[in-house]
Amino acid sequence: MENKLKKTSVKDLLLEKAIYVVLIALLIVIVIIQPRFLSFGNFKNIFAQSATRIIIALAAGMVLIVQGVDLSTGRMIGLAAVISASLMQVTTYAYRMYPHLADLPIIVPFLVVMALCAILGGISGVAVAVFKVPPFIATLGMSLILYGASSIYFDRPPYGAQPIGGIKPDVVKVATGSIGIGSFQIPYLILIALAVCLIIWVVWNKTKFGKYMFAVGGNPEAAKVSGVNVVSTQIKIYALAGMMYAFAAVLEVARIGSASNTTGNGYEMDAVAACVVGGVSLSGGTGSVGGIVIGVLIFTVINYGLAFIGVNMYWQYVVKGLIILLAVMIDMRKNMRKK
Repeated sequence: MENKLKKTSVKDLLLEKAIYVVLIALLIVIVIIQPRFLSFGNFKNIFAQSATRIIIALAAGMVLIVQGVDLSTGRMIGLAAVISASLMQVTTYAYRMYPHLADLPIIVPFLVVMALCAILGGISGVAVAVFKVPPFIATLGMSLILYGASSIYFDRPPYGAQPIGGIKPDVVKVATGSIGIGSFQIPYLILIALAVCLIIWVVWNKTKFGKYMFAVGGNPEAAKVSGVNVVSTQIKIYALAGMMYAFAAVLEVARIGSASNTTGNGYEMDAVAACVVGGVSLSGGTGSVGGIVIGVLIFTVINYGLAFIGVNMYWQYVVKGLIILLAVMIDMRKNMRKK
């Protein structure tokens, strides 16, 4: 009987960790094909590329934890990107959107788009929590609204729909600069992502709001009976997620050096995939900051590694899709076993 239990537990463990076994095996193949992949410079680039994705995934993870899903993530990033970019152009740029606008401090674009996206996220939260619209539908509708709004804003006269460039050097430096001694330099983006991770970890694990979030995600009815304001918690989660999307969007503008209405397109799928790979349950109530960070890093390493060895981009989509399917199947299996 004891041997049977041991075999079962080992089998379950292997199944639960199968995604990591597959990913490690894939990484080993990449290293065998191209040993130069294992270099400090490459991994610094990977961490820097992951920085904004980590912030986005943490925001999407909160929504998943309360049994939601946010399909408006990418489009909200796109709207925040074009608005913030238009406020961060150098005064001498020939195609400046607002030629007579004063040179604004860098904090202003952050605050403007974060406030706007908090309101927009809160509206999605109201639709879900108050009017009981399924999160899929509520955020899908919001996604279409946001794409339309960002496209209208982006396609401005007299220059038409061309990328909003001319971003101020001090803004670009936030994403491209680094700090360190000699050749050992740590990009600012990595430090910003680490700071956000620390703040979110404290919020999730050391505050009443974090406890309420996991309680609502685990069992909304039980949370309500225990005195948790389920409606308020859900609305706050969507609003906070919107703020984080906007914050990440400004960093993306700084990193890329421009913005268009397609900025952020598809980010919602990458965020959800990273969360699921990182242990966030699609059924809600489960997730950790560390797991989400690992999930983002795994996807970035695989994408970067496949591109590094020259794998066709279409095959990269195939690999990413298989990883997502495997992660979701494992998550569903765990949920069925709990029931």
